[in-house]
Amino acid sequence: MGWRDRPRFFYIFQMSTIPFRKMHGLGNDFVVIDSRHHPIDMTPHLARALADRRRGIGGDEIILIEPSGNAVARMGIWNPDGEEVDACGNASRCVAALLMAETRQPAVTISTNAGPLRCTDAGGGMVTVDMGLPRFNWRDIPLSQTQDALRLKLDMTGIEGPPLPPPAGVSMGNPHAVFFVDDLEKWNLAVIGPKLEHNTLFPERANITLAQQTGPSNFKMRVWERGSGLTLACGTAACATLVTASSRVTALAPSAATSRLPRRASGARRGSTATKASVRAARPASSVGSAPSSKWCRNSVARPRSQRAAAGVRS
Repeated sequence: MGWRDRPRFFYIFQMSTIPFRKMHGLGNDFVVIDSRHHPIDMTPHLARALADRRRGIGGDEIILIEPSGNAVARMGIWNPDGEEVDACGNASRCVAALLMAETRQPAVTISTNAGPLRCTDAGGGMVTVDMGLPRFNWRDIPLSQTQDALRLKLDMTGIEGPPLPPPAGVSMGNPHAVFFVDDLEKWNLAVIGPKLEHNTLFPERANITLAQQTGPSNFKMRVWERGSGLTLACGTAACATLVTASSRVTALAPSAATSRLPRRASGARRGSTATKASVRAARPASSVGSAPSSKWCRNSVARPRSQRAAAGVRS
């Protein structure tokens, strides 16, 4: 019997033997598994079971740290719906923080499906990641037809709320559609997000962002991530907002911007900088908790919630 043929309870049982660390970037949370020495056969079924917030560990994505021949490590990224994806800015920072602590180096390169990412210690618990070149060609985003990426024509049939402006499209290693709006509160992204994500213009679906400019170089954002839903933060969405705003928003500082995510404690912020070569993003990378005597937190999802909380892991 293969992994894909085994019932759900088998994966729940197997989780009790997998060491993991729970991490987050401004609330965008991940289950991080080191698969370099004890390989994990990740499948869509197992990813869904691990990401389940009620019956598994819970997280916006499942992250595998794997061996790499041309970098310190490779990062595999799995969405809660079981799909493997190519890029995640916040997860890159979390993995980079672990690898820099492990190697005692101020910078590391991580291999991903979207290409190598150069990550550096920015001090004060911040990690900077060079996210590479934004891609605006319709084939690279990708779109299902030729369009001007900075002003996409979407079928808005069935989208509740006031008419949305044409979004800007870009790939930051994953597809994004950014809507620049005057007030985030006019739309319920939990309702319209999945409809826009699955629009036929996006053959690989898309991350959907509503961005409201609040100053010359400041934005307030709300993000619906493909395969995950509403998330508290999204690094690639912040980068996508900056690079598209430089063409769509007239009163914008040309090279840097700060984004604020609504209803975040302590006014959480992230900064992004665009150059002619690439987009760099800096923000905190945090560990939720780990077992006091172990590098990796070993917790069984079958244990009672009170025991998992005592171990420092949040479901």
